[in-house]
Amino acid sequence: MSNGNAPLTWTAAIGYGLEARMTLRKPRLDDIDWWRRNTARVQLRQLRRVLDTAKDTELGRAGDFARLSELPDAELLPAYRRALPVRTYDGYRDMIDRARDGGEPDVFWPGVVEAYAQTSGTTAGDKFMPQSRQMYKSNYLASLDIFAHLMRWGVSIGRLMSGKVLFLGGSSNVTVNEHGVKTGDLSGLVIPLIHWPLTKIYSPGPPVALMENWPDKIEAMAQQVIHEDIRMISGMPSWSCVLLERVLELAKERGLPGERVREVWEHFYVFVHGGVKYTPFQRRIAELIEGEGAEDLPQRLELYPASEAFVALQDEPWNPSLRLCSDIGNFFEFVPIDEINSDDPVSHAAWEVERGQKYVVVLTTCAGLCRYVLGDMVEFDTVPGDLDGRGGEGPSRLRIIGRHKHFINAFGENLIVEHIETAVLAAVEATGVRSGEFTAGPVYPSGRSGAGLELVIEADLPMPVLDRFRDVFDATLKAQNVDYTTKRTDSLGMGPPTVSTVPTGTFMRWMASRGKLGGQNKCPRCANHRDFVEGVVHHAESVRA
Repeated sequence: MSNGNAPLTWTAAIGYGLEARMTLRKPRLDDIDWWRRNTARVQLRQLRRVLDTAKDTELGRAGDFARLSELPDAELLPAYRRALPVRTYDGYRDMIDRARDGGEPDVFWPGVVEAYAQTSGTTAGDKFMPQSRQMYKSNYLASLDIFAHLMRWGVSIGRLMSGKVLFLGGSSNVTVNEHGVKTGDLSGLVIPLIHWPLTKIYSPGPPVALMENWPDKIEAMAQQVIHEDIRMISGMPSWSCVLLERVLELAKERGLPGERVREVWEHFYVFVHGGVKYTPFQRRIAELIEGEGAEDLPQRLELYPASEAFVALQDEPWNPSLRLCSDIGNFFEFVPIDEINSDDPVSHAAWEVERGQKYVVVLTTCAGLCRYVLGDMVEFDTVPGDLDGRGGEGPSRLRIIGRHKHFINAFGENLIVEHIETAVLAAVEATGVRSGEFTAGPVYPSGRSGAGLELVIEADLPMPVLDRFRDVFDATLKAQNVDYTTKRTDSLGMGPPTVSTVPTGTFMRWMASRGKLGGQNKCPRCANHRDFVEGVVHHAESVRA
């Protein structure tokens, strides 16, 4: 690796200590056949622990968890499904309100759950996800697996931690009620738990990381990290782009080497990202870090985190599928997309799914959420063996394809997030443009136009390029979706899509105007209404005016 001669500091001892701890974990992660044979029983073990821990809670007594936790493996899951329904957040709202606002103990998890991560849902408003001590440990184990997989890829954790690790987290905004219960962004809850010696390698540190105003935070972060030896970045791609661009601007202003980020941080190793699909940002980030013409980074790792629980992470550098975190305290079920709105949806465990089918993720967590609908849609690329270890191809690996409530079906076109993202990526690659955030929505017929689809995207697209971009976007949607193709045939049901461009940074400013800037807030890639499309376009027009 090009950074092999990077100088070591005393903080490298932290990394080498972590490497030593990973010597037992790494061989287990390497043993693909072990996960094929044992994932089913490992997952049932996680479920049994949750049931046993929560058996004396209100939820546990209602579901007869004490009896369930004693059942043999073959009987456990069918009985669990009969005992509890699949629930959305609304099914937990009353219990969470009593436990969080009232400090009521033993509702769905033993004792008083002392922390809740606040998320800003686009379909259900603000939600509050319980964070037990067991959940903090679960997330910690997931973070260790990040470093274990990097070791598997040949990254020296000791050298990585000889410099600084930069985290682009959320905001502080943590409140404490009269019962001592904390509520806030997950980052705000976790950052105060970072202690020495990790504080020596963690950047930007609590004073900056916990700033409320995101534009001010990005500026303060850039001013600080431009002089640090940053070796790893972890954050959402969109915010990472904003930060990296500002770092390069500062380098130019100060006469420092700065045509690309690797000239500013010469020992930079790896970019860890999650929260949104990476491919639309791939070229932009690659060129910012590696230089003009770069297609991708030499080392990057994708995560699938959620405020409810850590779900999966990338375990092979060449494979976009993410390995399910099967053994860190949570149990997973998957409901076929056409079942999710039924009164009693059929669910499948990780070893019961089929490749290529669309499923909605359902969680049972080590913080008391049981059979909770996470809402993300996934498809599986590999499936483990059954309870007897028969069949399967390896560990559970999946791809996120969208949210089950984020779709466009105004005219029977049945488009989902994956269709939109794939089409945008194809158009970006075909035209070679740099793109940023984007969203899509229906165009309703009027006296001036017929039915259609509108994509709003941050990009600079002169007219000839715009036409090419639109045509590739349209063709790629047709190639993925027969319903869209039918509606587009001879433009009888839907006309060609409209592509509206806005300047880079428009989405960020629009989100700020709605009080939804930073942290885990993000604009949906598509919606079955025009609120997001019109909101972004109108905001761009008001700025121009």
